[in-house]
Amino acid sequence: MAAWPQGWLIASFALHLMGAIACAIAAGWLIHRVEKPARAEHADVQVRPDRTATIGALCLTALWSAIVAALGPYAYAATLAEAGRNLAWIFVLYRLFANDGRHRSLTPIRPVVVVLAFVEILQIALLLAKMKLAQSASDATLTYEISMLFYIMVSVGALVLLHNLYGGASDVARKVLQWSAIALGAMWAYDLNYFTIGYLSGHLPFEMAALRGLVTALVAILVAFGTASMSAQLRLRPSREVAFRTLSLILIGGYLLVMVMIAQSLAMLGGNFARLTQVGFLFFASVAALLWLPSQRMRRWLRVMTVKHLFQHRYDYRAEWLRFTRTIGQGADSSSSLPERVVKAMADITDSPSGLLLLPDENGAYQLASRWRWPDIDVPAIAMPVQLAELFENDSFILDLDDVRLGSDRYGEAELLPNWLRDADKAWALVPLIHFDRLTGVIILSRPAAPRRLDWEDFDLLRVVGQQLASYLAEQSGHQALMEAARFEDFNRRIAFVMHDIKNLASQMALLARNAERHADNPAFRADMLVTLTNSADKLNGLLARLGRYGTHGSDKREAVDLGEIAALVVKRYASIHPVSVVRKDSGKVLADPEALEQALVHLVHNAVEASDAGLPVYLDISTDGVNGRIDVIDSGCGMSPEFVRNGLFKPFVSSKPAGFGIGAFESREMIRAMGGRLEVETRETLGTRFTVQLPLFAAAEFLSRGPDDYKAEVA
Repeated sequence: MAAWPQGWLIASFALHLMGAIACAIAAGWLIHRVEKPARAEHADVQVRPDRTATIGALCLTALWSAIVAALGPYAYAATLAEAGRNLAWIFVLYRLFANDGRHRSLTPIRPVVVVLAFVEILQIALLLAKMKLAQSASDATLTYEISMLFYIMVSVGALVLLHNLYGGASDVARKVLQWSAIALGAMWAYDLNYFTIGYLSGHLPFEMAALRGLVTALVAILVAFGTASMSAQLRLRPSREVAFRTLSLILIGGYLLVMVMIAQSLAMLGGNFARLTQVGFLFFASVAALLWLPSQRMRRWLRVMTVKHLFQHRYDYRAEWLRFTRTIGQGADSSSSLPERVVKAMADITDSPSGLLLLPDENGAYQLASRWRWPDIDVPAIAMPVQLAELFENDSFILDLDDVRLGSDRYGEAELLPNWLRDADKAWALVPLIHFDRLTGVIILSRPAAPRRLDWEDFDLLRVVGQQLASYLAEQSGHQALMEAARFEDFNRRIAFVMHDIKNLASQMALLARNAERHADNPAFRADMLVTLTNSADKLNGLLARLGRYGTHGSDKREAVDLGEIAALVVKRYASIHPVSVVRKDSGKVLADPEALEQALVHLVHNAVEASDAGLPVYLDISTDGVNGRIDVIDSGCGMSPEFVRNGLFKPFVSSKPAGFGIGAFESREMIRAMGGRLEVETRETLGTRFTVQLPLFAAAEFLSRGPDDYKAEVA
């Protein structure tokens, strides 16, 4: 035999010593497990018929491994101990058939077992002959080759028996046999390769001889688990992440192996052309790998295939819930708002690259509240009708848009689905957010990079996550309402002090005016002072009245107001500040408070002017439809985001201006509502904003307010 390198000698000693220790510990653990069924608490546990044989085989394997560690793998004692080890494991294999009673019915088993045992005994006889007889070089070679053939025959026969054992077992028996079958199969498959290489090369490879100790340790661990009474419940269940990464490494390794094989095949052509072809192939293959392997689409496809074929369930619920909690719980440290995190948390579950969140306005219609990585989709002001929202609320179903496009209509949702969603190919699913049987919002998910159909597991998980997200949104809405009430209380308290001070000042100035009128000697001075003080008192009283009306439902004053005249007053006020013009002026009078309407329009025009660049005009468009009068305030300014429109535009004390007080738009809406009208807004960032004021026409309001007696009086 060739001399061993010093490093492999040390490795062989350490690994075989480790194998001996592992076998001894496994045998002791199984002996301890054998005693347990005799106790009352373990009376229902049945001892496996191969347990005693396995303990004996582990003890003999520990002895063999210890001898190899001490004397080396080629010592006579090691060879003799290996024969005893093999006989013990052949007997264990025979006893494994007794787990389902096949050792009594399968008559071909016993002759095969006897033959394998006989061959192993011949191995012992061959060893004794080698020890007693002086051999020449040719005799030694012949003896070595016969010994290798004996080892190969035993390994092949044992693997055949093992295949029949596991292949013919029932499903229940396989659960019991699987770990022991894996252990014995690994041991004999390694021996088959080890001795085959030794036979073909004329000497046993010292590297594989050293690694037999490591194989022995692994076999001992697997056999111990397989012989345990609870082995049927043991499962190898790698996580989805481990399976995905393992499959990725296998694909990468396979790709590199194929690339190297093709490159080596090209090199066989010979010459400079072959070398050039080889380098060119490696270059293009490497570039393709760099573009293909990091691809997000490729990774998602691979993840879908892994989950589809390797796991019973699509989702790793523990990992999904941990990721969901991290996304939602980012809090103030995150640059994204809660609505954006809500969309992201839902989209991450289905690997959707983008999504939208629709929330109800005060009229019940659903508007865009947030978009996550979906800037190119055009969402109308009324994104979803109230009727579809009621359908979601009543039936609590998740809408697969592909099914609707194919003609499905289970709940009557097909005719209610907006055209912009039906026509958006990227739109994939609508997930309702239900909180206490009330719809709080709807999430629209885009199609994943690896296309697939939604199934029952998707529906169950998305429904549960939707309920959780709905609770978060409802909690945030309640918190905002409490904060708004607290701010109102503080604001009203401050205004009360301001009103008190202004009232005192107005009284003092009025008294001063009366005293000056009574005591001033100079008539001209007296008249001038009287006019000045009277005007100041009027202004302060007007401010006091205005502050007193703030926060209430406004004045009860109603009269016929010409929208064109009000618009002309607003245009005149801004004539020297910013270009404001009327582009259309339909005739018609509305029922309104002229002062409040002018004030509301001034607020809206002022906001439009501040949002527009210098020189960009603000337009007023006046129209009627027979029932309502309408005036639009249109600008081409910076526009507003859907998040600000929903969460900040009509919220008092929330302003996008550094020095703004945040009550202009809110006060305009409240005054228009108090007059029986509506204020609506449409806006797009960088494109501009349109505020629409709608008020009932005076003639229509007067007509609707008349009773039957009024009509009888007119006829008479």
